[in-house]
Amino acid sequence: MERFTGSVDDFYVVPKPLPAGAPGDLIRVQAVGADAERTTVRVMYHSTDQTGADRAVTGVVTYPGVAAPPDGWPVISTAHGTTGIAAPCAPSRTATAAPGWGVEGVWAMTDYVGLGPVGELHPYLSKAAEGNAVIDIVRAVRQLPDAHAGTRWVSIGHSQGGHGALSAHELAADRAPELELVATVALAPAAMVDRVYGGIDPIVTSILTMLSLVGGQGQYPGIDVADYATPEAVAAAAVMETGCLDEITEAMVPVAVDGIFTADPRQTEPARSAILDNDVGEVAVDGVPLYLASGTKDDRVVIERSRDLFDRLCDAGQVTEWTEVDGADHGSILTETSGAVTAFIEDALAGRPPVDSCS
Repeated sequence: MERFTGSVDDFYVVPKPLPAGAPGDLIRVQAVGADAERTTVRVMYHSTDQTGADRAVTGVVTYPGVAAPPDGWPVISTAHGTTGIAAPCAPSRTATAAPGWGVEGVWAMTDYVGLGPVGELHPYLSKAAEGNAVIDIVRAVRQLPDAHAGTRWVSIGHSQGGHGALSAHELAADRAPELELVATVALAPAAMVDRVYGGIDPIVTSILTMLSLVGGQGQYPGIDVADYATPEAVAAAAVMETGCLDEITEAMVPVAVDGIFTADPRQTEPARSAILDNDVGEVAVDGVPLYLASGTKDDRVVIERSRDLFDRLCDAGQVTEWTEVDGADHGSILTETSGAVTAFIEDALAGRPPVDSCS
């Protein structure tokens, strides 16, 4: 592991050749800041993408400066919401701390595979690119001696991060059997990805599907963006390779209003199979409760999408506490449920019986 002392920009230049390492092995660490209570560092660590290729992934970790409990601190691993798919859009580039969600422990937030390292693109809504990275950063923080991280951890995320948290939830037992996933939280998660609902959902989901196609090039051989999108949409989508969410929205909304696709990839093979392969909610994880919440005024992840996901989870047999917040939108669901999320995680860590809204 390298203690990196160069510039922030240079931190994201991946070493060539990439040093050998197992998923979760640290490549480099860079100091971000510290006070009497907590220390924050950037990390670069090994993970794998959809193809199984070894990838350098970046993120941010914040850990307490006080003595840890005998079995180490629990790790709160956050999957972040949509920022873009290009290197400059990595949250760890500007983060001063990882989110803690009101829970004492080690806080970690991955950038996901392909988001952060110079010259790469993030395979947006890829189950492996998100889930593996969320899991492997827990392994990475356990290699930071001063963090005193234990084996118990929580997977949590909002929006795209809800999809990432659920991906990690479903992959964790096979991916990292040495760790103990205690609970999962998904707030207004991206899911039911082949479906289109009312309102502005057709515009939102078309843009997000285009992000998946552009970012996922090479993950599924035989899928070409030009086979599905109009020439105008392909031209506008060039911004995704350099710009972040605001620039992408500005460029893509006018195109989406007129229609992005000549053949809807959510309904047309081979893209449809790839999209469905990355969906979540059809796997129940025994012993790991899930908290799912969404707001009735959300126009990014509409409430009907979350309701359908809840039904899918119940059908799969997943123990799920479902909260529908009247009047909450895509952003305010975070503040409206903050107390409940903290309590849910603390209850799970304390071993208290979960609520199962399915029953």
